[in-house]
Amino acid sequence: MPDFQRLKELAERSYNSGTFTFTDFLSAAELSDYFEKERDLSFAAPKLFGGCEIAERKIIRFGNPAELGYDVEFPITALSVEPVAAKFSDDLNHRDFLGALMNLGIKREVLGDIFVKGNRACVFCREEIADYIIENLTRIKHTSVKVSKTNDTKELTAPTLEDKVILLSSARADAVIAKVYNISRNDSVSKFQAGLVYLNGRECTENAKDLKPGDILSVRGLGKFEYSEELGTSKKGKLNSLVRIYS
Repeated sequence: MPDFQRLKELAERSYNSGTFTFTDFLSAAELSDYFEKERDLSFAAPKLFGGCEIAERKIIRFGNPAELGYDVEFPITALSVEPVAAKFSDDLNHRDFLGALMNLGIKREVLGDIFVKGNRACVFCREEIADYIIENLTRIKHTSVKVSKTNDTKELTAPTLEDKVILLSSARADAVIAKVYNISRNDSVSKFQAGLVYLNGRECTENAKDLKPGDILSVRGLGKFEYSEELGTSKKGKLNSLVRIYS
């Protein structure tokens, strides 16, 4: 979990020196802890970004462009990773890409989200590590790969969404999760108790919380979905809801 004292030091350094300061990439759990104390750091105008709109791992920037009189970009580089010869490639998944990067001795905190489409990936990383990855990431499993910097991330980061209509007694978060992932209500509640559920980027421990259209839930070990739209009620008074499942 992030050291709040470290975050406070970065915020104070930015405020006192008139410069921008940045954290490394923070995980969803770390960001949830940060949000609990966000107000205490608001004097340094924190802003979060992970390389694209739907990134879950994010860097916090401290510094107000209006007050400082200038602006700087987040120190994030997007890398395209793809097989040298696609027809001879292994089937590669998120774990394969992450494992190959970690085997280079890279710390997880300098890596952001990894988006995989087919056997290609978009990797967000701290800009200072980008050239090292380009030079040294040459193989994933038995597949030779090439790595390059890219500004065109839309294709690889665009989520694949599966629409699903579910029938509910209510829009309680635990009931929705149970229906989306075909698990029991007790199993759903246990996810909240274990701290595995995130609602709009923040840890959610209130399993009875009613969801609103547009809410996004991430359940560690199961996946991520948007509670998209309430379509009305059935003749028996059940709620028809549309969810959009990320895959």
